[in-house]
Amino acid sequence: MDIESRNKILTIVLGIIIIGLTYWLYDSLITPYQEVREREAMTEKVRQRLLDTKDALIQYETRNEEFPPTEGGLDSLVKFLKTDSLMIAMGDSLFGRTFDVFNPDSLIYSPRPPHSKFVYTHNDTLRPPIYLLEDPDTDDAIGSLERTTMRNAPNWN
Repeated sequence: MDIESRNKILTIVLGIIIIGLTYWLYDSLITPYQEVREREAMTEKVRQRLLDTKDALIQYETRNEEFPPTEGGLDSLVKFLKTDSLMIAMGDSLFGRTFDVFNPDSLIYSPRPPHSKFVYTHNDTLRPPIYLLEDPDTDDAIGSLERTTMRNAPNWN
């Protein structure tokens, strides 16, 4: 084998190695970044669903002059959304940001797998009555059980 053919083979082999290493470097940078972006997008979806649930709770309080009780409160909210004529008519426009088609049954569940049900607690010993709506999979919450100044306020702002 002469020196020219050996140089051509070496050039081809080194070119293939360079292309392989370039792909490996690109993948090692882009894949973690995409995972972070997907996680941020899911966090935003969960927060929007919590805000939609808060809006539904406010509508419930406006119509019934009280928040739902702690026991079965979110199920009462879903029943309200399914039976109230205004909520049936306006559900898509009020809560359509997180749904393609509004489904009251899924409003109280996190869009993040494993789709845990939000945790709702009502405190009617204070005036005005307050509540706490939490996502069990994260630290995101709306409201407070002790501070009336946190009524309807998300904790991530």
